[in-house]
Amino acid sequence: MHPLDRPRRLRTDGVRPLVSETDLSATDLIAPVFVDATTDERVPIGTMPGHERVPVAETVARVEEVLSTGVEAVIVFGIPESKDPTGSRAYAPDGVVQRAIRRVSAETDAYVVGDVCLCEYTDHGHCGVIEADAETDPTLTVRNDETLDLLARTAVSQADAGADMVAPSAMTDGQVRAIRAALDEAGHEDVALMSYAVKYESAFYGPFRDAADGAPAFGDRRHYQMDPANRREALREARLDAAEGADVLMVKPGLPYLDVVRDLREEFDHPIAAYNVSGEYAMLHAAAEKGWLDLEATAHESLLSLKRSGADLIVTYFAEDLAERL
Repeated sequence: MHPLDRPRRLRTDGVRPLVSETDLSATDLIAPVFVDATTDERVPIGTMPGHERVPVAETVARVEEVLSTGVEAVIVFGIPESKDPTGSRAYAPDGVVQRAIRRVSAETDAYVVGDVCLCEYTDHGHCGVIEADAETDPTLTVRNDETLDLLARTAVSQADAGADMVAPSAMTDGQVRAIRAALDEAGHEDVALMSYAVKYESAFYGPFRDAADGAPAFGDRRHYQMDPANRREALREARLDAAEGADVLMVKPGLPYLDVVRDLREEFDHPIAAYNVSGEYAMLHAAAEKGWLDLEATAHESLLSLKRSGADLIVTYFAEDLAERL
């Protein structure tokens, strides 16, 4: 007996695109840009092939390269000229990210997102003000409420420079409320807020910490980033950020947490973002260099899976590489 239902009928070349359920385009993607105040030339990032730290003077040229591929949005990360215990260069009006955003906003049509965190700017590498004895006592961690004001000041300084959106990534309780209130008070009611609502303490961040010089000098971030074992907690975190005024809710990392992306998609009407992180990028490059995988095909499939799971937008280091295919 032959089958009556033949799904293969809809897999022929003529009809396959017509019935494709998920669409991925260059305008779904946000490209990270690393701006380095300590260099006068572009510096390749060894653990992230194809990516560089660029000096402030090269920022506009770097963003124009992104825009030429069809990607329309960038997220700016900074490497400051100096660091201190409170990360003061993160919220300085003449900080590296502020100077970069000011130039990009004035000279390009890019949609500019500023990453709001302190780990790249503190001399201890943690995402806020730390307990006095944190270096010697691993049970101590970032002081939550003392960090909120610094995050709010950072967001306002980026908005003052021309950022279209700010993206707090510190996983500090109450950060969305504090930043939204500060932005509104400063007259930046129209600046959007994309919260890293669900950010796990993941092993997939290694190459980024090399790129942004943001690794902790001691300890780890388990006391403020989420436990990878937890799924229900992700909805709790996202609900809090949504109630505090987040416009977009992000899950980071993306690929190991597709179930969480789907959970947020089903729970919220907000746009959902996923961060296709540096470790995901690096491992595909490493496998491709060995000849084990086709880089472009696996990168495309990876981003398509994020979109299929429910992400509306994706922060990814593959943005430029895939834009033409898309």
